[in-house]
Amino acid sequence: MANFSSSKSSADAHTLDAAGRALDGRGKMDLRRVLPFLGPAFIASVAYIDPGNFATNIQSGSEFGYMLLWVVVASNLMAMLIQTLSAKLGIATGKNLAELCRDRFGRKPALIMWVLMEVVAMATDLAEFIGAAVGFNLLFGIPLLWGGVLAAIATFLILGLQRFGFRPLEAVIATMVGLIAGCYLVETVLDVPNFGLVFINSVTPRFSGRESVLLAAGILGATVMPHAIFLHSALTQGRIVVKDPVRRMRLFRFEVADVTIAMTIAGLVNMAMLIMAAATFHGHGFTSIATIEDAHKTLEPLLGKASSFIFAVSLLASGLSSSTVGTSAGQVIMQGFVRRRIPVWVRRLVTTAPSLLVIAIGLDPTRTLVISQVVLSFGLPFALVPLLLFTANKSLMGELSNRRTTTILMTLITGTIILLNMYLVFLIVKG
Repeated sequence: MANFSSSKSSADAHTLDAAGRALDGRGKMDLRRVLPFLGPAFIASVAYIDPGNFATNIQSGSEFGYMLLWVVVASNLMAMLIQTLSAKLGIATGKNLAELCRDRFGRKPALIMWVLMEVVAMATDLAEFIGAAVGFNLLFGIPLLWGGVLAAIATFLILGLQRFGFRPLEAVIATMVGLIAGCYLVETVLDVPNFGLVFINSVTPRFSGRESVLLAAGILGATVMPHAIFLHSALTQGRIVVKDPVRRMRLFRFEVADVTIAMTIAGLVNMAMLIMAAATFHGHGFTSIATIEDAHKTLEPLLGKASSFIFAVSLLASGLSSSTVGTSAGQVIMQGFVRRRIPVWVRRLVTTAPSLLVIAIGLDPTRTLVISQVVLSFGLPFALVPLLLFTANKSLMGELSNRRTTTILMTLITGTIILLNMYLVFLIVKG
């Protein structure tokens, strides 16, 4: 029998027992054998459908129609590989990415990386809290500032589920992911997109000026997110602990299924966001929908009141779930890089302050969201390069080290992201 970590609740115990039977090869090979392993990737996938995605996808679709759909598709395929490697790192080493950076790079480089990742964490929180605040405002008419306060309180309550083990929190986050996906399924049906153009633009790379490159970088930053890379390795490092190489390989295959299912859902939701904006706004001549609030107001006369309500519900669910996940990721990053752990409520208050400040001084929420996603895109290399180095290291990863083709593909992805960011800097400097 595999050696599993101790559980904190009956739900955890049941999950670990079912996982043990599956890893030992007992029982029929069906969906029930996969279920115990589903969860970590769904938590990580929330980062891929957060309010930053709403902002970048709505602006991209309204301004450029279906043109940047290929960026969403490419970003999601990159994310699948990246999150798979992150999950594998936790399984193979029993440590998360931040801990390994501290162990392998030394204290000073780790401190520099920690500072950079804290900036990224602030940009992440900015997107998530503004999104939740806007969601409360659109649904209930609550002022943005009080909406941000409510989002902070809701985050505390959701994070409190951790005291009951890992399964309750996974269940709540997965339910929110399902709610967001369901909302956008309805939106896609209502807006009746041109599926021919959807297919063509999903596989045809092209840009149209500086703004399209900026939005592409924003989509990339909103889709492939640094904090999710750090978090996923932490979610798998102690959830199911397996020492035997054969069972560890089986565990990894089950985690691949978890990533594939969760990231496919996240990718389809992202596509649906941009498709909705392209079909509804760009298709009706509304090419200057630059804010989430404008999108909400414009949806009602075009598609009906139900559509605008569904949009607001999905935005609120996205903001609350992603702010919860962002706080967990921040804890992992701090504990791994500097070996310090602070109370969750302290971290939540500190990282909430910039978001509430942005709301209080009246900055444009949607433009702020888009810029925050560009900041995240610049932070990606500092997560991707260590992930590539560690997962390609056979002495560290053992039988789970990358194959040669995986390392080459991951190198190309990392290089592409760095080049895109450099080009974006050039465009900004050029003015």
